[in-house]
Amino acid sequence: MSKAISGVDHVDGMLPIPQLFAYGLQHVLAMYAGAVAVPIIIAQAMNLPIEDLIRLITADLFTCGVATLIQTLGFGPIGGRIPLIQGVTFASVGPMIMIGQQHDITTIYGAIIVAGIFTFLVAPFFSRLIRLFPPVVTGTIITIIGINLMPVAVKWMGGGAGSPNFGDPLNIALGVATFVIVIITYRFGKGFIGNLAILVGLILGTALAMLCGVTDFSEVGRSQWVSIVTPLYFGLPTFDFASIISMIIVMLVVMVETTGDSIAVGEIVDKPIGQKELAAVLRADGLSTLIGGILNSFPYTAFAQNVGLIAVTRVKSRFVVAASGVILILLGLFPKLAAIVACIPNAVLGGAGIAMFGMIIASGIRSLGKVSFDGNYNLMLVAISIGVSMIPLAAPNFYAHFPDWAQILLKSGITAGSIIAVLLNVVFNGFGYKTVNEPNRAIHKYRHFTRFKGYPKHFYQ
Repeated sequence: MSKAISGVDHVDGMLPIPQLFAYGLQHVLAMYAGAVAVPIIIAQAMNLPIEDLIRLITADLFTCGVATLIQTLGFGPIGGRIPLIQGVTFASVGPMIMIGQQHDITTIYGAIIVAGIFTFLVAPFFSRLIRLFPPVVTGTIITIIGINLMPVAVKWMGGGAGSPNFGDPLNIALGVATFVIVIITYRFGKGFIGNLAILVGLILGTALAMLCGVTDFSEVGRSQWVSIVTPLYFGLPTFDFASIISMIIVMLVVMVETTGDSIAVGEIVDKPIGQKELAAVLRADGLSTLIGGILNSFPYTAFAQNVGLIAVTRVKSRFVVAASGVILILLGLFPKLAAIVACIPNAVLGGAGIAMFGMIIASGIRSLGKVSFDGNYNLMLVAISIGVSMIPLAAPNFYAHFPDWAQILLKSGITAGSIIAVLLNVVFNGFGYKTVNEPNRAIHKYRHFTRFKGYPKHFYQ
């Protein structure tokens, strides 16, 4: 483990415990709705009883915490040691529902376990693709991540997708009030308070919702005090070849998204992600997914919405996100705490999400601002990649008649846009980077030679 230093503006910065808790809670509140959405969807699709739904949620929160500790603290060659909070990947929802309906829940966990092992083993080979992610690609992917997350914030702000009161003026007013609070706190708060702008917005926004009669805390009283996560609660895993293949495809998609997320976080916290670091990040995803299959949970990856939170708060310490992991473990063990967090209205989350996801877009634009667009094809690369990534946003059923495996790749705008960015970079620029910032020898020699031939300065950038 890297030696810890003091301060919020360094990836290895250590803070007093009260500050770690406050900053960590801010991350948990930002990702909680997304974390519990997948177990709810799976339980509903498989008609599981309410007690099994509760068990899935607590197991998910507990495993989120364990996975986050593995990623942020790391041990040996496992874990990126960067502030990446871990959660269930939504790319796995469709295949898991299909597997569960065709077989049963133990087959889901069998596929998850094998896919986790596959990810762990293939991580060092996949990480060699880091040379395909020069600044123009990483900047494009960061922008795509923010654009594709923005509809989530908008739906939250309206009251939540499928809500009968979606678009109610009261919901929108609560969302607007929340991001106004975030802006005021961010602008006028000093030091510690300014860095807690999102948390302050969520707390005061929830208080306003209580005054308006929107927040309901009745579920807190009905929740258990303690819940123990039992490994293999639903029985020993069963293994079906087709199910395993579909989950491996999901994890290949996850690895592409994780690559983009880790590079984005690395740029924000000033810790460059190279081949070695990416392999460690991907190994952590594989190990966490394996643990998820054993603990009745799901495949795990970095939560992109928390990338925006780091950009907003400027708190770069990985130990803050490790504190989030501890809080998630406690939420998994004490359902009453989880129920309290769940009482934050969607509209309030949406107000904070507008700021967080917008900051991801801004970070991507800032990265692209360092890229040369003169005398090359970079402008077309960015245009096509972002355009393709927005197809599922404009028409969610656009790929409905494609095969299942193709839908896994294409229905996520982040995945589709990232793949297009990488492919277009190869077409337009070749394999021009050995790592993100290091040109290979052939290009270096060629540029050295052409420097005396009167080529414009931007050619060498």
